[in-house]
Amino acid sequence: MKYDTKIELENRVEEYSFGAVAKQANGAAWVKSGDTVILATVVIDETEIVKDDFLPLTVQYIEKSYAAGKIPGGFFKRETKPSDFETLTSRIVDRSLRPLFPKGFGHPTQITIMVFSADKESDLQVLALNAASAALYVSDIDINSSVSAVRAAKIGGALVLNPTLSELKNSTLDLYLSGTKNELLMIEMRSIGGEHVEVNDAFIDPMIDPSMSMAILSTHTSNAIPEEELIEIFQKTEVALFTSNLKYEESFASFKKPTQSIEYKAHLVNEAMVDFVRKNHMEDIKSAMNQMAKSERSTALRQLRKKILLVEEHWDESELKEAVEKVKKEQVRGQILNERVRADGRGLKEVRAISISTNVLPSAHASCLFTRGQTQALVVLTMGGAKDGQMFENLTDEGTQNENFMVHYNFPGFSVGEASPIMGTKRRELGHGNLAKRALEPIVELSGQTIRLVSEILESNGSSSMATVCGGYMALKAADIETSDTIAGIAMGMVSEGDKYAILSDIMGLEDHDGDLDFKVTGSKDGITAMQMDIKLGGISLDILKEALYQAKEGRCHIIDIMLEAEKKIEFNDGVLPSTDFFHIDPSFIGDIIGQAGKTIREIIEKFEVAIDIDKKDGKVKVTGKSKSGVADARKHIEGIVNTPKQPKIKYEVGQKYEGIVKKIVEFGAFIELPDGTDGLLHISKISEKRVEKISDIFKEGDKVMVEILEFKGNKISLGIA
Repeated sequence: MKYDTKIELENRVEEYSFGAVAKQANGAAWVKSGDTVILATVVIDETEIVKDDFLPLTVQYIEKSYAAGKIPGGFFKRETKPSDFETLTSRIVDRSLRPLFPKGFGHPTQITIMVFSADKESDLQVLALNAASAALYVSDIDINSSVSAVRAAKIGGALVLNPTLSELKNSTLDLYLSGTKNELLMIEMRSIGGEHVEVNDAFIDPMIDPSMSMAILSTHTSNAIPEEELIEIFQKTEVALFTSNLKYEESFASFKKPTQSIEYKAHLVNEAMVDFVRKNHMEDIKSAMNQMAKSERSTALRQLRKKILLVEEHWDESELKEAVEKVKKEQVRGQILNERVRADGRGLKEVRAISISTNVLPSAHASCLFTRGQTQALVVLTMGGAKDGQMFENLTDEGTQNENFMVHYNFPGFSVGEASPIMGTKRRELGHGNLAKRALEPIVELSGQTIRLVSEILESNGSSSMATVCGGYMALKAADIETSDTIAGIAMGMVSEGDKYAILSDIMGLEDHDGDLDFKVTGSKDGITAMQMDIKLGGISLDILKEALYQAKEGRCHIIDIMLEAEKKIEFNDGVLPSTDFFHIDPSFIGDIIGQAGKTIREIIEKFEVAIDIDKKDGKVKVTGKSKSGVADARKHIEGIVNTPKQPKIKYEVGQKYEGIVKKIVEFGAFIELPDGTDGLLHISKISEKRVEKISDIFKEGDKVMVEILEFKGNKISLGIA
């Protein structure tokens, strides 16, 4: 493949080829970065034009298993439905490119991005957007601005732009931005804390295999990121976006196809009808606006149209609908900008009334019914063991991974008064669940367990995803799960006309529909854990973004105070809530607890209905069960085994010498297995008259060594070198 242009960016080089493949598409870009190869194409349907006020854009990001030298797993050996990563990447590209299309563009447009080759370090989401933007820029559609993406990480306290996937694993920040030379268009951000994993030693997971030794994982969390720190990062990434887009536009200009003549949607609003509605029915419009639920407002506006048509029988109802909608939108926006009052009478910063009820479902492990205005989320929590995690494998992964913290979001039609059947998970549902997961994951200590949160949206009038975050946090507390901070979420909006603008806290559906910004921020009182921003028209300046961040913090702190009060009133579902207990035992008794071929530990598991994890090095034991009594009885049984003195088969006496086998090396010495299987401790101070720094320099496990019985301490034998 011959490449037409090569672009050097921060920590990455991209090579582009135009016109060599997919020549029948309106635009196509073949992109190579490292060993990753992506093809992006743009095709428009010139024979059809959608008349509704909607851009019929579809984006599909598709990964091919052969790109990483893999054959699809499972029964079917070809790619089937999109993975979560593919769906979320499609959303990112869609939300970044949608603002570029001219007003009135109504032709169905398909952007397809296919990954043909993938290396293990490439950021496929960044490359996918850059490739799609390049294909759109060189196409014959009248779009003359490129969009690019940059990912920012914070590694060891330093900002790294466009990190490799390996570098991103060590970051405390994952910030994805897209924009043009001059404006930010989209932000996706999360702080990383819940999944930093360290290997300590080995532990036994008898629920999988009592004889299997596995690595024990310990986690630690990172703090939320303060607003002022994020603003500094935005300033630096804005420079990177300007630089990259400038390079793209200069490099791609000579490959751009001649712009074709495209029919745009006609301006459908009948100004005579608009004037009529303004003069005669403003009170009816205001009354309809006060019907805050979408279904009620639609009914009120429909009744207004019928009322007008009774007098003006010759008018076309579809034209009248457009006129009424325009007047309604003018009223909503004008009232906010000029009177600083919103349709429901709230001030710009005012949050709607909140009510919280926890553990409303007696048979669930934990639950929360979170209501804010006319938005209501029922969030239900279920706990499980490590083996209950969701298995998945991304294209760049070396093997299968487990997702042990899950947030699933469901949005049935009845939540907005629509008579629609419940079908499969939609892109929006997947995206909202992912946002809530990113918000809550940094504050949860999993400790070897699996947590699943399911948010059932029962009513929606503005930002059900943020209700999911708040309800999700309360469900965690209702399950008595330890968290490092209190997390809430709030949806922000903006209305702007010329130099005038107003930032709105806790937007409702009407303001989302008629406003210019949808900006969701989650975090604690100290900072932000996740963020998602979409610009509907044009971009946003950093000054306005800064103001919105601090206003969001003010609203978030207000919500957190309400949540903390509700937290004090939680009553746990003790009858069904799983219980976990941690305690320590002498590591020399681990073999007795496990028993021959795992017999003893299996009996404990079956008798008390528990799961048991044991750290061989420290003797730390974790017992998890469906009831507190079962966990307590299992602990008592284990401690009974430990406290029962071992009876050696050989009657050992002080001064006797035996050949033993080094069974386990620890920092303070080595455990030596004597001829009858009894263990004795050879302390590091008893090995030599000279000081020994590391016992591993002298012995290794399995070595034979002559030892002498020095003394008995209860049921423990102290040894020295013979």
